[in-house]
Amino acid sequence: MINRRHALGLFAAASLVPSRGFANVSYQRSEFRDDLAKRFFDLGTEGTFVGYKVDDYLIIASDKVRSGDGRLPASTFKIPNALIALETGVVQDPDKDVFKWDGVTRGIEAWNKDHTLRSAIAVSAFPVFQEIARRIGEERMKKYVDMLDYGNRDIGGGIDQFWVSGNLRIDPIEQVDFLDRLRRGVLPVGKRSQEQVTDILPVTKVGDAVIRAKTGLTDKEHGALGWWVGWVEKGSNVTVFAMNMDCKTPALIDARISATQQCLTDIGAL
Repeated sequence: MINRRHALGLFAAASLVPSRGFANVSYQRSEFRDDLAKRFFDLGTEGTFVGYKVDDYLIIASDKVRSGDGRLPASTFKIPNALIALETGVVQDPDKDVFKWDGVTRGIEAWNKDHTLRSAIAVSAFPVFQEIARRIGEERMKKYVDMLDYGNRDIGGGIDQFWVSGNLRIDPIEQVDFLDRLRRGVLPVGKRSQEQVTDILPVTKVGDAVIRAKTGLTDKEHGALGWWVGWVEKGSNVTVFAMNMDCKTPALIDARISATQQCLTDIGAL
């Protein structure tokens, strides 16, 4: 069992920047792996990977610096946004409540239609989550982002865009911490909301492993940063992970998931 608020003491002990952590156990281990860093070097970009092997109380990172560097969460914020929507009643049912298309044709065809919460998160429909954030409102959004202890908890920059171009920042270690709490259902919100968000997360199957995870991507003006965060279930083994990397070309955007899967394979999670 991992007990909240013992902030990644093992990382702090290993001279990693963050002081967060999420395990209070008799023995913890951490590793820094050059072979993980090489995955990004081989792609001709910079990035970072953090994996938490739950059963082993083992945290594995590709580096000591970028893994603790806060960045815009982009569409990975759709996870807490969905959670807050369910908690506040903005969404009652992730499969029945419908957000009507506003009629504006956008470059991503899958956005140009009506959506439920489940279908919106599957195609990362930004306009839907903007509308969700507006309905939640600044006061309630601030309350829940604080309560969830999500990143730097700063929602400045516009209620419908603070996660893509505003002040919100989160680092990979904080992502892993948040996702691990969600996975275990121990966030300070309703259990059912956490179960529903876990259920609607996009699923990727690799062999006998199941990955529940969300991508994220900022535009070039905000660094062209790509994320993939979530957790892997392989038999009884669970690994929570977060990866971000610079994605200045379409090929690198496409490489986000494969690069992360390679890192997960390297640490024995796949």
